[in-house]
Amino acid sequence: MHPAFSVVFFTTATGAGYGLLALLGVLAGQGFVPPDFWLGLVGMGLALGLISAGLLSSAGHLGRPERAWRAFSQWHSSWLSREGLASVATFVPAGLFAVGWVFLGRTNGWVAVAGLLAAVGAVATVCTTGMIYASLKPIAQWHSRFTLPGYLIFSAMSGSVLLNALLQAFALGSTIVLAGCVLLTLLGWGWKLANWRYNDRLEIPTNANTATGLAGGTVRSLEWPHTEENYLLKEMGFRIARKHKARLRQITQLLAFALPVSLLIAAFGLPWPYAAVLSALATSAQFAGMLVERWLFFAEAKHTVTLYYGR
Repeated sequence: MHPAFSVVFFTTATGAGYGLLALLGVLAGQGFVPPDFWLGLVGMGLALGLISAGLLSSAGHLGRPERAWRAFSQWHSSWLSREGLASVATFVPAGLFAVGWVFLGRTNGWVAVAGLLAAVGAVATVCTTGMIYASLKPIAQWHSRFTLPGYLIFSAMSGSVLLNALLQAFALGSTIVLAGCVLLTLLGWGWKLANWRYNDRLEIPTNANTATGLAGGTVRSLEWPHTEENYLLKEMGFRIARKHKARLRQITQLLAFALPVSLLIAAFGLPWPYAAVLSALATSAQFAGMLVERWLFFAEAKHTVTLYYGR
């Protein structure tokens, strides 16, 4: 598949934003995070800002962005429509939670309820985003047991690293949060390696013979369907060289997993502000690494429609 940067940024930014929103909604609502004005302003601003930036970026991939509102009407059959509805609905409790925390200085009572509802909405939205890809049977690399859990794991991972950096910046760092970041990043690393291993061993059952029903011999086209690249080939016929794929996988492992884990472990034994600096570096490295990981997620996917073009 063609890895459009708008969609790559969308999945990376909203994943981190919803992960941070869910953690803030649960932890602040239960009293584990103090109802500090600046902490709430920066934390909720960062979470909602990432979500909004990602959603706006995704509109850039639409041929007619002004018609995007029509997608909301297809919620009964489209995961894309359900994602849109879930994302909009989540802004309601998230906004109430932010108002209660920032302007009223409280995270208990009805504000805590709003925080929990925002967390539920964030998880639901990430699930619908993952199902957009997991439900696509023509793309075997996505239509697997790894896609939906991977979206949830990466959202929790990037959200927790963001939360840790936020708390460290306000000298509120916690060893429990640090340990959670390390464990989630290691979980994400292991899940990504397992996903890559699965995709590399994947045998696509569909070919030109099965598509035409001609079991004997080898079916091949006498002529190309088109004399030049068309929309389907540009969007779904993207190919990446094996050496480039291997190098990008190494970069992903370094930036998204290995470097953040090393920096977070080092932060355990350092006082503030050194721990805050390392936490900020871990966040930056992981976000860059997840951009590469998402690019590969699209670039390595193969749509069965390319069989029609002899690929």
